[in-house]
Amino acid sequence: MRMNTEPGPALSVVVIVYNDAERLPTAVRSALEQSLRGVEVVIVDDCSTDGSYEAAERLAERHPDRVRAFRLDENSGGCGGPRNRGIAEARGEYLVFLDSDDTLERHACRNFLDAARAGGAQMVSGLTKRVQTRTGKAVDWYPWLYTSTRTIESIMELPDLLVYDTLSTNKCYRRDFLLGNDLLFPVGIHYEDLLFSARAYLAAERITLIPHHVYNWMVDDSGTRRSISNRRHEVDNFAHRVRIHREIDAIFRERGLDGLKLHKDTKFLKHDLVLHLRDLPFLDDGYRHQFARMAREYMTRISQEAYEGLEPIHRICAYLLMEEDWANLNPAIDTLINRQKLSVPLVERDGRVYWCEEHLDEQRARAVLDVTDLGYHSRPLHQLTLRAKLDRYRQTGTGISLAGSVVNPLGRIAPGARLEAALELRARRKGVRAFAFPGVQVRHAGDHLEWSADADISGTLRPLGLLDPVWDIQLLLTVDGTAAMPMPLTVGDAELDTSVPLRIRPRLSRLVADRLEAETSGRGHLAFVQAAQGAVSRRSRAGLDRALRGVPGTVARGGLRKAKNARRYARSGESKIRVYHDVFSRLPVRKGTVVFESHLGKQYSDSPRAIYEEMRRQGVEFTAIWAYADRPEDFPPDATLVKRWSYPYLRALAQAEFWIDNQGFPLKLTKRPETTYIQTWHGSALKKMGFDSPQLRVRTKDQQADYQRILDRFDHFLIRSEHDARTLVPAFRLRDEVVLRSGYPRNDALVAAREAERLSGQRVRPGIVRELGIPEDRRILLYAPTFRSTATGGVAKFEPPLDFDEFADRYGDRCTLLVRSHYLNTVVLPPSVRGRVVDVTSVHDVTPLFLAADALITDYSSVMFDYALLDRPMVFFAYDYDEYVKDDRGTYFDLVKHAPGPVVRDVEGLYRVLDGGLPDADSEWAPRRKQFVAEFGEYDKGDAARQIVDRFFRPGSSE
Repeated sequence: MRMNTEPGPALSVVVIVYNDAERLPTAVRSALEQSLRGVEVVIVDDCSTDGSYEAAERLAERHPDRVRAFRLDENSGGCGGPRNRGIAEARGEYLVFLDSDDTLERHACRNFLDAARAGGAQMVSGLTKRVQTRTGKAVDWYPWLYTSTRTIESIMELPDLLVYDTLSTNKCYRRDFLLGNDLLFPVGIHYEDLLFSARAYLAAERITLIPHHVYNWMVDDSGTRRSISNRRHEVDNFAHRVRIHREIDAIFRERGLDGLKLHKDTKFLKHDLVLHLRDLPFLDDGYRHQFARMAREYMTRISQEAYEGLEPIHRICAYLLMEEDWANLNPAIDTLINRQKLSVPLVERDGRVYWCEEHLDEQRARAVLDVTDLGYHSRPLHQLTLRAKLDRYRQTGTGISLAGSVVNPLGRIAPGARLEAALELRARRKGVRAFAFPGVQVRHAGDHLEWSADADISGTLRPLGLLDPVWDIQLLLTVDGTAAMPMPLTVGDAELDTSVPLRIRPRLSRLVADRLEAETSGRGHLAFVQAAQGAVSRRSRAGLDRALRGVPGTVARGGLRKAKNARRYARSGESKIRVYHDVFSRLPVRKGTVVFESHLGKQYSDSPRAIYEEMRRQGVEFTAIWAYADRPEDFPPDATLVKRWSYPYLRALAQAEFWIDNQGFPLKLTKRPETTYIQTWHGSALKKMGFDSPQLRVRTKDQQADYQRILDRFDHFLIRSEHDARTLVPAFRLRDEVVLRSGYPRNDALVAAREAERLSGQRVRPGIVRELGIPEDRRILLYAPTFRSTATGGVAKFEPPLDFDEFADRYGDRCTLLVRSHYLNTVVLPPSVRGRVVDVTSVHDVTPLFLAADALITDYSSVMFDYALLDRPMVFFAYDYDEYVKDDRGTYFDLVKHAPGPVVRDVEGLYRVLDGGLPDADSEWAPRRKQFVAEFGEYDKGDAARQIVDRFFRPGSSE
């Protein structure tokens, strides 16, 4: 191949095209209009048949000094041939690749060149935006790689770059680097980017990453055009992908890069394979068998370590594909595409939950198919999206007749359950009214439910016509009065009988559309698209399309964009904060209005609940408003309920006379002077808090000042001991007049129970014991550990140090273990411990659990200070004491010295304490518990709620 060696411009953009004459000018324009002057454009046509080369020649004639056009003698069968020709013909010192259906961001070339010259980089890579052409929705492509400018001298410093960002088009290359390393694209094969990028990354000695948006990857999902990457239904497409991966494997093997191969194999299983799996449920058996054979030949060479790095559903799909178990794989693919969906009824064996009952005689299959830890068996139905499969679909002209099934996981929906169902049509564009079609017939049928419906679409649905072109349909199921999550209808292998048109009458006239056409969405669900048919309708629609592309359409689209942006802004946090301060805070304060909130709206519990219920008991006249975060169930029906961060919530806060909570109302909301904020707090402190914590001390002065402004909103702060006065009060820099030495209202019930037990000599178990189905002869242990975060400080699923199966086997015949993780964590118990170990994390108020428990097992949680009031045994399971206490943010006192119970460091130590018998060991710890209560709960006298109500809410009371 002849290489151009003449001196030329600083940067060349190589634009490749094949049968894309319509979009080519837009791509070239994005290169010519770069803010970097003098960019050269080299167009290479891959022997198109639609006039693309003629369009390229016209562009070259129009810009003779900047655009040159070339054409291959025969089609190369991919992107490699034209890109290689572009490398040969380019004259720039640096080179960028651009596809004819994509565009460059306006400053891309300037940012590329500046970074390359500043760092002496052979390659510069920037951020890609993946843009849906139909909706305009843009998603950043692996943005975590591009958070800041950085230069690496070997890809081994950042192997994720090679594994994840394998595009060639969001990069700038020194041309002599490409030529000197003989870096060319493979020809006649798809996914050439993967191999080219791998070789380029390995050859480069300096690679600079920039945080700038450089490339717009336009994804056309309309079905009218299909790019190579979207033609995954063609089996050769997958064969090409596997071949490229084999060649990359050979390079890694030759260079001994086993670590990189592991990363790449994991990504193949998580990403590359998934792209093809998505299409399998809609393809014929011949394709599936051929695909499975190719996949099996390649995947058997992937190490087991790569499979272990996958999420469970990825492993399940990979295993079932290797087994060619289509009956179980197709539903698994549905869950893979729709992560919140449970697509199979599951099976329970030996106390574990499995994806399916097939293959369980094989040890490896049991490990792969075990989904116990996903918690499907314990999650409430209203938190599960069950798979509603379509079995029959027929259009009747004015409506649809359809039937299908819904999975019933582990028989959770009992045969005697009261079932109601409806269908709902909802426009994909937000803000458009939804239409419901009641009267769906539903009944039990073994491990699933069967449903059928006839819906009069024409007589009910009145779409606008232009603004709501796509409609999704879903099944709404209610079980014993509780609504399950809405279920989209999975098409699967159902035949869509559309022989009779489905007529509609849009409000903007039938010239816009006169029918709905059924289609399968990208996620495999039934959807409808408005369409027009007939010569008049087609001409009218064509006229509307021309108008939309003209000046009126531009104005209309601009108005629509403005309206969408306005709606988006109205829902944003920034807008809500502004409305709170500029609008709601100008409204008059409503006397007697009290806003209650507990644990950021997640619970109806704690001291706010105790104060609220005391106000009700005393007959105080007030307007009660409770904030909830997720669902309003279990909150008091005799109060006004507002969703946290909604506009009604903000208005309630702005006009309230009192705020009462135990953690903190939204940080950026300023409290009005007329509002009294009673902060009950949520526990005494072992770990250092506020300005005592190292995390806050290292913040900037401005950040610390912002935090102080949040704390300064407190008008009253409840404490339960002088320990709180020595720790929390200075840590939050509270003024003396703010502190109320009242004790915690939530603990009044504990003090009362202790006194009643002391006087009567008998312990009365609360009603929750019966609700949980715990036998009267069982002792009850409560395990309540503190909050656990991820390494990055995020919220995590709680990974308990206990083997619950072992615990249940040892003690389950004589005691029940209640497990309550922190409200910000989650825990999943296997079915094998059912009845012996019970997850009570979802119980809002912990007080009944304290009253039920004969002993407490905790670690560093503040529950120790509360439970001590009952004068019952406690065990401190401090398995990560050094890591959690000493290496984190420090503590106010030494737990080992002050703990009112044994401190154990491992499971064996815990078992030794339990085997010794808690009542027998009780006497030696009784004095320590009394001392502990005297030091940390001296103000908890059982009248805290009454003190607060009398002081602030009784008529004629005064402070």
